[in-house]
Amino acid sequence: MKNVLTIGGYQAVIAFDPEIEMFRGEFVGLNGGADFYAADVASLRREGEISLKVFLDTCTEKGIEPRKHFSGKFVLRLNREDHEAAAIAAQAAGMSLNQWAAEVIHQAAH
Repeated sequence: MKNVLTIGGYQAVIAFDPEIEMFRGEFVGLNGGADFYAADVASLRREGEISLKVFLDTCTEKGIEPRKHFSGKFVLRLNREDHEAAAIAAQAAGMSLNQWAAEVIHQAAH
């Protein structure tokens, strides 16, 4: 995935912060916040490893599950035109709207 760095089996979204001229990483899918900054990729990975270790150690100390659990359900709101277009595309593909949307999301996310 673009702009995603995997550290210790956890994914962090990476962005450049022009105000401080550094890269910022933020771990996603966690039951709390864990972010880190660095000027180059090697330092970014090192800082990410430190941030993740601190987060995981804190979770262990407090008995908290580090990963957020996802139910597999969410509500999606669209404008009427996009809703209609998606329904037509799903029907043309021989799928329910839910199946079609899940497939489109899967392809976009991987």
